[in-house]
Amino acid sequence: MSTIDNSDTTSINSTASTASQYTSSNSNSWTSFLKSIASFNGDLSSLTAPPFILSPTSLVEYSQYWAEHPDLFIAPNKLSLTENAQSSEVEAISLKRMIAVTKWFISTLKSQYCSRNESMGSEKKPLNPFLGEVFVGKWEDQNSEIGETVLLSEQVSHHPPVTAYAIKNSENNTTLQGYNGVTATFSATSINIKQYGHALLNYQNLNETYLITLPPLHIEGLITASPFVELEGTSYIQGSNGFYTIIDYSGRGWVSGKKNTFKARIYRDSYASTHKENALVTISGQWSGKSYIIKGHHTATSKNGELFYDANIIKANHLIVKPIEQQNDLESRKAWFKVAEAIKKSDYNLIHQEKSLIENQQRELRKEEKQSGIKWETRWFDKKDYQPANEEQIHDDFINLTNLSNLSIHNAPSGSLKKSKYDHGEANHWRFNKAKWDNEKEITI
Repeated sequence: MSTIDNSDTTSINSTASTASQYTSSNSNSWTSFLKSIASFNGDLSSLTAPPFILSPTSLVEYSQYWAEHPDLFIAPNKLSLTENAQSSEVEAISLKRMIAVTKWFISTLKSQYCSRNESMGSEKKPLNPFLGEVFVGKWEDQNSEIGETVLLSEQVSHHPPVTAYAIKNSENNTTLQGYNGVTATFSATSINIKQYGHALLNYQNLNETYLITLPPLHIEGLITASPFVELEGTSYIQGSNGFYTIIDYSGRGWVSGKKNTFKARIYRDSYASTHKENALVTISGQWSGKSYIIKGHHTATSKNGELFYDANIIKANHLIVKPIEQQNDLESRKAWFKVAEAIKKSDYNLIHQEKSLIENQQRELRKEEKQSGIKWETRWFDKKDYQPANEEQIHDDFINLTNLSNLSIHNAPSGSLKKSKYDHGEANHWRFNKAKWDNEKEITI
C-alpha cells in the first residue's frame, strides 16, 4: 500500500519546499499538510510527503507480509486426497483447501495494514521505492515439512509506482507472484485508495492455482493527527477448482461496529455467489483480531461458530535479510539506510538532505537513459500483454481464473468485474521470470 509519493519534488511547493518548515509543532505541520492535500485535485501519489509522516521502511519491503506465516502459506499442500478418491471426497477436500487459502490471506492483513500503528503509534507513509530497487530475504526452514521460503521484491515502475514480488517455497512446490500499485484521492477527512494488481498462488503438487485481488482502503484519523488504515469494499479469491471466496470489509461506523471487520463467504463457484444463501461456510470477525467460522451463510460469532483465526495470538515470522554491508547498492535497506536512521531520530533536515541525494541521483539516471535511448530493464519480472487474446492464453491461469470469477483482465482497480465501468483499456500485468532468477540466485540471497 502506498499513499503519497515522496520522490517527485516537482509537485506541490507547500509540501516540498524544505524540511525545516516541519520542525515546528506537530499540530502546525499537520494543519499545513492537510491544507495541501485538501486543495490538491488529482492523484495524491504525485504529492511529496513531509518528513514528519514518513516511515523508515520502503514500500518494496511490504511484499514480505504475504508470507510471514510460512506454515499457513503452504498449509493447503497437506490436504491431500486418498487414492481413487470419490467425488464427495474431492469436493470436501477442495473446500478445506479454499478455507486454508482464505485463512492464509486473512493472516497477511494485520502486518500489511496495522504494523505501523503498533510500532510507530500511527500509520506512516512508506518510502517510495526508486526504479530497480529490490528487497530479498528468506524465512529459514522451521521444520522438515515447511522448508525454506524465499522472497524477491522489485520496483518495476516508478511512474506510476508498481512493486512486483515472488515468494517461493521449493520444499512444497508453492509459489506466490503478483504486483501492486495505487491511486489515492482526498475526500472529506480521509485519503481514499484504490489498489491495482493481484496475486497468483500456485500449489504445483496439487495442480491448483488461486487468484487473489486486493481490497480498496482509506486512511482515517487525519484530523486528529493519528492516521490509521481501514479496509473497505470487497476482495476475491478464485480457485482453479472452482471454489470462490468473497470478502467484504467494513470498519467502525459513527454509531456502532468494530474496526477492521470483515465477512467472508465461500461458494462452490461464482455463479452460486449470486445468492448468499448458497454459501458453504461464512467467516466473520476482525482481520486484526479474532474471527470465527460457521457452516452456511449466517454471520459467525464466538457464540455460534468455531475460532477461525486470532491475529493477536499467532505471531508473525519475520524475514531474514543479509547484513547491510553485504547488500547490493540497489537493495532497499542499504539504499535507504541513512534516510531511515534520520527518520528514527526525527532529524527532518537530515531526512530532506539524504532523501534528496537519492532522488536527484535517480533523476539523473533517468535523464541519461533518455538521452542515450536506453530503456530500463527489469531484473526478475516481465510485463505480459493479455490483449488481444491469442492461442497461448487458452492455458493461462490468469485468463482461466478471471473467466471463472467474472473478473476484469484489464489494468483496472483490483477486483473490478467484467462489464463494469472499469473493464476497458490495457491488459498488461507483471509476471515473475523464473529463468532470470535461476541465473543469479546463488549470489542474491
